[in-house]
Amino acid sequence: MTLIFFIIILGITIFVHELGHFIFAKKAGIYVYEFSIGMGPKIFKFNRENDETTYSIRLFPIGGFVQMAGETNEDDKNIKDDQKLPNKSWKDRFLTIIAGITFNFIFAFILFFILAVSSGYMNMRPYIAEVDEAYPSYEAGLKEGDRIAKVDGKTVFTTDHLQLLLLTRIGDEVDFTLERDGEFLEISIEPEEEDGAYLYGFLLDGTINKSFFGSIGYAFLKTAAVIHQMVLIITYLITGVVSLNNLAGPIGIYSIVGEASEAGITSLVYLNAVISINVGFINLLPIPAFDGGRLMFLIIEKIKGKPVDPELENTIHAVGFFLLLLLMILITFNDLSRIFN
Repeated sequence: MTLIFFIIILGITIFVHELGHFIFAKKAGIYVYEFSIGMGPKIFKFNRENDETTYSIRLFPIGGFVQMAGETNEDDKNIKDDQKLPNKSWKDRFLTIIAGITFNFIFAFILFFILAVSSGYMNMRPYIAEVDEAYPSYEAGLKEGDRIAKVDGKTVFTTDHLQLLLLTRIGDEVDFTLERDGEFLEISIEPEEEDGAYLYGFLLDGTINKSFFGSIGYAFLKTAAVIHQMVLIITYLITGVVSLNNLAGPIGIYSIVGEASEAGITSLVYLNAVISINVGFINLLPIPAFDGGRLMFLIIEKIKGKPVDPELENTIHAVGFFLLLLLMILITFNDLSRIFN
């Protein structure tokens, strides 16, 4: 069942992403050769009447693509110039490329909204619900009802943000800015280590709320919170706070799907939303061979007033793709190491 859930979640996420590219490519009048979910050999394909596009499912559910005219295809000579991607207006090319990312974020918002409406949602502002007298937070003066406003001088926006800040600041004394009865006060807490975990001794407010309009607000805030976490994680990777060993590839995601499936359908839907945001965010980064790399060249074109040399751009994308393959091999090796150690 884990394998089935893994394929479904990745398949849906990739489908949503590629659907964004496909819809805006068609809208712009770009000739689309193929809409594919998965990579590798084709296991299923079909064509619709009066539609040039081949719709296919391929063997390995780890990617997908929308193959458009003008993207180094030998058959392009048979396609009208005004149907090729490079010959479209800057706006049409920009919208076609960014649509996949946008669809991933919108899809995640919809899933979070469905979860909130059906199961309720928790307050995402970090209010303290309980303080354990046996742990450092109680001794430091933390009280029920306090709102954690800052950690080490950094503004805390959501409960997700707070958890990430504490995970990357373990083992040391942490400075908290609290809001209590409309006033702000400072305390310091040194977490207690138990079995490799650092414990503060407080619980955040987990009250379940149910409101239609509140669910909309929650979905927006949750989507923004996960994107914000991704920004922080990339920053931590660059600065060395988090190592590449903490990243998960397909094998790592497979393990996470297995754990989520044991918790039930709600956890799987939540995980699908998070993975969709991850796919959208990673594609937004200015990495060659990803959507963000293409957007970067479009922005350079806009600034320069003329397109970047196609051969140079293709070379950079090819090198970037090769480096990404090396990174995926490294991440997969880390995934396997975690499983067998």
